Amino acid sequence: MGNDVLQIVVLLGWLILAAGAFASFRLDWRSGLRLALVWAAIFTGLAIVISMIV
Repeated sequence: MGNDVLQIVVLLGWLILAAGAFASFRLDWRSGLRLALVWAAIFTGLAIVISMIV
């Protein structure tokens, strides 16, 4: 259980770090949302391809 809490804390730290890096680009909300959707589509497509291979 202690390890699970540590993983959540570390993942939240990475999320804060990524959000800070993203905010430093000072994009408007529309561009930011589009960029996030493109990355989500890339990762989803990659996960589907890998799951079909394995």
